[in-house]
Amino acid sequence: MKAHRSVVFAGAACALAVLSAQPASAKPAQCFTTDDGHYPCNFRGLDRDGSFVITAPGYPTMTIEVERPGVAWGFADFGSRNVALPGPYYRARDDRACWQNPDTGSRICAW
Repeated sequence: MKAHRSVVFAGAACALAVLSAQPASAKPAQCFTTDDGHYPCNFRGLDRDGSFVITAPGYPTMTIEVERPGVAWGFADFGSRNVALPGPYYRARDDRACWQNPDTGSRICAW
């Protein structure tokens, strides 16, 4: 009986490891970018640090990669090219769902 429990536990642990390695599925959201305004999108978290990707037909795929709490780098994928957005982005104080670049005035939000 003890050996059987070990096998069941090992199998459950393997299944949990596989599931946790899977990328998070996208969830419907509302997005905003300075260039495109408000639009419906899909939001997918990338890691526990808060990095994420937003996608929507007809809009560039936007990625925020968190470097450390409150500081991130932005990327825009236009399909034919992926562009690093200039400078760091900082988490907005007025809306925690937004990241902004004080040098360019650009803002990326997902609710």
